[in-house]
Amino acid sequence: MRANPKYIVFIATSTIITYLTGLLIENANKISNEKRAMKLKKFWVISSFSSNLGILFLFKYYNFFNVSLVRGLNIFGISIHMPLFRYLLPLGISFYTLQALSYIIDVYRKDVVAERNLGKLALFVSFFPQVVAGPIEKSKNMLHQFDEKHVFDYERVKNGLLLMLWGVFVKIVVSDRLALLVNTVYSKPNNYKGFTILIATVFFTFQIYLDFMSYSDIARGAAQVLGFKITNNFKQPYLSKSIKEFWSRWHISLTSWFKDYLYFPLGGNRRGKLRTYYNIMIVFLVSGLWHGATFNFIVWGGLHGLYQITGYLTKPIKEKAIKSFKINTEAFSFKFLQVITTFMLVNFAWIFFKADTFLNALRIIKNSFYFNPRVFLDGSIFKLGLDSKEFIIAIVGIFLVIIVDLMQKKWNLRIQLSKQNIIFRWTIYISVIVVILILGMYGPGYSMKQFIYSQF
Repeated sequence: MRANPKYIVFIATSTIITYLTGLLIENANKISNEKRAMKLKKFWVISSFSSNLGILFLFKYYNFFNVSLVRGLNIFGISIHMPLFRYLLPLGISFYTLQALSYIIDVYRKDVVAERNLGKLALFVSFFPQVVAGPIEKSKNMLHQFDEKHVFDYERVKNGLLLMLWGVFVKIVVSDRLALLVNTVYSKPNNYKGFTILIATVFFTFQIYLDFMSYSDIARGAAQVLGFKITNNFKQPYLSKSIKEFWSRWHISLTSWFKDYLYFPLGGNRRGKLRTYYNIMIVFLVSGLWHGATFNFIVWGGLHGLYQITGYLTKPIKEKAIKSFKINTEAFSFKFLQVITTFMLVNFAWIFFKADTFLNALRIIKNSFYFNPRVFLDGSIFKLGLDSKEFIIAIVGIFLVIIVDLMQKKWNLRIQLSKQNIIFRWTIYISVIVVILILGMYGPGYSMKQFIYSQF
């Protein structure tokens, strides 16, 4: 992934293609012959998709399919040479491509009128707070905001800045600290076993959540300061009681995009159970491939597809067991078990997301089945990038985020904070800033880690 001024040509090309396609589709709507108009509209949509996805494919997927084809043919004794594409992935290309495609579909469906102001459409495609790693906005939710009058509002600006402050705190103090241990273990999976791997995997489960959530919160906060409202991308996902619920709370903008523009066009759940399961699996496999051009991401997506399908298949059995054993589904113990089970399934799938190769993911899983409680006694757990003090800070940071997520389920903490007296509020503000400055600047030569999702 690279941020380079030269790469602006690609987002400019995508924007111009999208802009012209929108106008051409709208002009086709004026044709009196409905069949001819529909054929023309579909032609422009296919042309725009081919152009936009072609650019994305060239940078992100060409080498993956190239290498896969060569290896596949080698199995049958066929040897060919295919040149590799040696340019780095332009920053944010996956995100702004999906936004451009959503605009084309919305114009095609007549959900929005084609935008005649090129600058306004360019602003939608490349809106700076979220262009690098989302949230992915739909044109029908965003374009009209550029026509609205935005005036200074103290409360709005303050709440936006508070959201940004929380995002910076979570990123620098907690997520980047977790990354030190995670990267140490996952970079050399053959060297570690048992509890060491389990701890690193749990740490990564929180690292990726906090890293991505922090970017989304900073983006939302910056947009709010400017007077714009963008999608809340996370709603306490690790408190979900099922995989289906998890995906309604995790990367909400991507889930919504695939639901509206892929799952429903495939037929959704309107064509019987088998077709529903097929559609779910297609969506999750495409979601995995969207995240990265490796088999790891495809397996990660496939696992979540299998989780959901298994959930549907076993639902009658679970309902019968609940009825037979008179289980109180409203009891805390039952809900807690659901949350823990969902968390463990998500945690397992993250192994494929984090490991650099599929084989390393399998090694990590194999090596995790090793009982070595000595790591807690001999101090070796504190030699993985975090000493005892830093390890404790990381654990405290995780529990702090869990507590905040639990509280956020009932209250909007920013609103609750705004109701407190000025001395209390500013004590909180200053304390958070001091913690960021002191606990965020740890280790020799420390520099903030790149946001994980900026590579997608």
